[in-house]
Amino acid sequence: MKAIGYKAKGGVEVLTELELPMPEPGPRDLRVAVKAVSVNPVDVKRRRWEDPSESPLPRVLGYDAAGVVDAVGNEVTLFRPGDEVFYAGAMDRPGTNSEFHLVDERIVGPKPTSLSFAEAAALPLTSITAWEMLFDRMKVPRGLHTPGGTLLVLNGAGGVGSMLIQLATRLTGLTVIASASRPETVEWVKKLGAKHVADHSKPIDEALHAIGFDGVDYIGAITSMPGSAPSLARALNPQGHITLIDNFDDSIAPFKPKSITISWEMMFTRSLFQTADMDAQRRLLKEVSEMVDAGLLQTTLTHVEGPLTAANLRRAHERIETGKAIGKTVLEGFQ
Repeated sequence: MKAIGYKAKGGVEVLTELELPMPEPGPRDLRVAVKAVSVNPVDVKRRRWEDPSESPLPRVLGYDAAGVVDAVGNEVTLFRPGDEVFYAGAMDRPGTNSEFHLVDERIVGPKPTSLSFAEAAALPLTSITAWEMLFDRMKVPRGLHTPGGTLLVLNGAGGVGSMLIQLATRLTGLTVIASASRPETVEWVKKLGAKHVADHSKPIDEALHAIGFDGVDYIGAITSMPGSAPSLARALNPQGHITLIDNFDDSIAPFKPKSITISWEMMFTRSLFQTADMDAQRRLLKEVSEMVDAGLLQTTLTHVEGPLTAANLRRAHERIETGKAIGKTVLEGFQ
């Protein structure tokens, strides 16, 4: 089968087209004929930093995918061949930048029927991450009429931010503030439902003061800059909660006086450790799919790079590396 991968870490030039054996499903695996994939910052980070030169096969990246179930393992009960699905894959298995891909049925959702494969491929990883940040890490109560509060979404126009804004607006009583600094990103986050926008080109506590907020109850720190801990601590109300995604090398001492709760979100944890609640990701993707079909959530697809070729994937990685991407970039199948 066709795939795109790399044999040594480096710049986008290491991505190359490959011919690999057809994978055979394990007991709980689906083999999916991949129709579309999206590119995430984690793809870029792993390509730069992780060297597969000691492995017998090249490294194939890619997490988000939408496609059609081609075959199933002998213990699969949730899907059958012909089902249209979307999912975000696992960190410890080959990626989705291939014609066929194996994925455990417990982390797969039914594709929204109202979306194309490209539109659906933009959603899984960011939806899972945003959902887990809100409800598993911050433990925000679900329901529009639950006790209110304020949520600051850092980098609101990125992939995860775009979903966090939507989920918090549609499923909680929180007032959502997004950070953005360019006219086009301000327009994007407002379109998704953010009630206020803070300019993250300045320290975030100053940006909040500028729009009339002394502090917020929750921060979804999708990205954070070195040295930002003091301003983040000042931006939080006492006994607030911050959830981080990026590595955070600053001292967390500034958070102590306010008794701030600090948590990390890594959406691969459940699949990486085969947790007892691994099926939670299938269930949340099913709910996301239903919300999309009901018109409550929208795809965050903003750019289709073309078919899945090495040249197009290199361009997609370069787009992510600018740090200015809005929403998600998708590639549609192989030529």
